[in-house]
Amino acid sequence: MWHRWFALCAFLLLMPGGPLFAQGQTGFGISRNLEIFADVYRQLDMFYVDSLSADTAVQWAISGMLDEIDPYTVYYPGDNQEELRMMATGRYAGIGALIRAYKKENRAAIEDPYEGCPAQLAGVRAGDVILTIDGKDTKGWENGRVSKALRGEPGTTFELRVQRKGERKPLSFKITRQQIQLPCLPWYGLVDTTSHVGYLYLSEFTSNCAREVRHAIIDMKQQGMQRLIMDLRDNGGGSVSEAVEIVGFFVPKGSLVVSTKGKVPATCHDYYTPTEPIDTLMPLAVLVNRNSASASEIVAGALQDLDRAVIVGQRTFGKGLVQAIREVPYRGQLKLTTARYFIPSGRCIQALDYRHRTADGAAMTLPDSLTHEFRTRKGRPVRDGGGILPDSVLSVDSVPTLVYDLSASDAFFDFVTDYVVAHPAIAAPGKFHISDADYESFVESIAASDFTYTGRSMAALEQLRRIVQFEGRMEDTKEVFGVLETKLKATDLRADLHRFRSEIVPYLETEIVGRYYYQRGALQQQLLSDKALGKTISILNNE
Repeated sequence: MWHRWFALCAFLLLMPGGPLFAQGQTGFGISRNLEIFADVYRQLDMFYVDSLSADTAVQWAISGMLDEIDPYTVYYPGDNQEELRMMATGRYAGIGALIRAYKKENRAAIEDPYEGCPAQLAGVRAGDVILTIDGKDTKGWENGRVSKALRGEPGTTFELRVQRKGERKPLSFKITRQQIQLPCLPWYGLVDTTSHVGYLYLSEFTSNCAREVRHAIIDMKQQGMQRLIMDLRDNGGGSVSEAVEIVGFFVPKGSLVVSTKGKVPATCHDYYTPTEPIDTLMPLAVLVNRNSASASEIVAGALQDLDRAVIVGQRTFGKGLVQAIREVPYRGQLKLTTARYFIPSGRCIQALDYRHRTADGAAMTLPDSLTHEFRTRKGRPVRDGGGILPDSVLSVDSVPTLVYDLSASDAFFDFVTDYVVAHPAIAAPGKFHISDADYESFVESIAASDFTYTGRSMAALEQLRRIVQFEGRMEDTKEVFGVLETKLKATDLRADLHRFRSEIVPYLETEIVGRYYYQRGALQQQLLSDKALGKTISILNNE
């Protein structure tokens, strides 16, 4: 078997003008190392105590090599293209629903059906526990296996059998898979009618998202919008061309948005806005956070460099690397980092240096003292490295760990499902509020369930105890540790649910509203408690 890999390596070496003969490389250096690799595999194949799969072993080798380069360079074998396609286009073939692990029954449950997609149109609801897929019992299946079974070729039909709260017998649905386009713009609308502030949330930069954003802006302007908030929080990026087109809605045609610079000329390109703008004067704010990355940073950074928008929120992720798809033999594809990008001021906002790592293998971060100053179009100072620093930096409110643990639990999920069964209809998004009586029912439901949580403080205390014991100082501190442990363990779940009511209620209300009004409703409800939105409106109203 080893000789097939050696032949492949030789074939790659002999490819004329191939990428292996790039700048700084020599044919001999590449040939020597590939020959060593082929021989190591030959030795493993012949003498290793257990049999090895060539596909698996070489996949390990490729993954190990790419992991050392950067986390964005990834090899996709010929039989694993779906993830790459969905990443690039936002489309996949399936039923259009998110699932979650439902631990109490060791099954998966429907968490979030997308409005207008096959699952929702067939009558599947959030809270339904999946029993069988095409007659196959899914008990014990991991989420990945369930998800793979729900997806398939467009036009294929299967039977989904579920158990629903309030129904004595299981329900069966015939569902025909379709091409699913993930919603990049879940909701937009006026959020402050007094000062005519419009809002849109862009979840990712998938193909044709610019067209949806254009439609939303024009629609809101017709409703009287005079100011706009574009929310890019938690938007991990996507298509550069879509990002450039969106920037073009607010700046003159032909404005430079981003430049890419790589090793070979084909990766060097300047991107200019391609169309006439919609509005170059309307006050504009862009909301970002630590998870805003890549194309989100191009939009926020370009609008900042061109002095066209005020950026609000937290420092962004700092991804200044560009990837391209390269074909690999046997139908494989390589998502490969080919260039760095530079926004209009000339700065690159890449935060991590993956080629230089610390002793524990972590990528190094460029300290602020070593970053360089650049200037926006009107001369304001901005810096490279470390993402986009907002013009108005907002602090992140801490959320008790109880809230995170609770919202991810089966007990929380079950209460919302029971609430929906008991309430055929609720108020519109943004106007719904859970009553005091309903919150008391929630407290009792959680207290009566098997939900438990251990504060992070107890885990930290145990770690500190081990350190103190290692240093031989346990006898001196035993009494202090005992007092602290007693106080930390004295947690009353009911008391904590009341203590953190103001933090829990927004999560609970958003989850309930999402069951009736799907993603658009959940987003509208969530905005009620969004302090960053209120701050941004205040900034836009400050002439």
